[in-house]
Amino acid sequence: MLIIMGTVRIPDGALDIARPAMAKMLAGSRAEDGCLAYNYAQDVLDPCIIHVSERWRDRAALDAHFQTPHRAEWRAQFGAIGITDRALKLNESDDGQPI
Repeated sequence: MLIIMGTVRIPDGALDIARPAMAKMLAGSRAEDGCLAYNYAQDVLDPCIIHVSERWRDRAALDAHFQTPHRAEWRAQFGAIGITDRALKLNESDDGQPI
């Protein structure tokens, strides 16, 4: 399993502009074969930080995700929304253990 974790910064006041595009990205990604989870969450202490959390079955599923129209559309909107400080990391994992 592949896990992507990280953050992006959305300018103060731009979340209302970004929300419809984010919802479309979430829905499209969650419907993909091999997507185990795909989430965005606003930081409690800094509302301009969006936490990104993704889980993919394997590299083939992630590579297919990178070619989808909804991802291309989302990335094309970064400039208009003002997204900066994109810091995402890819990790490999097993299913983990409950704690």
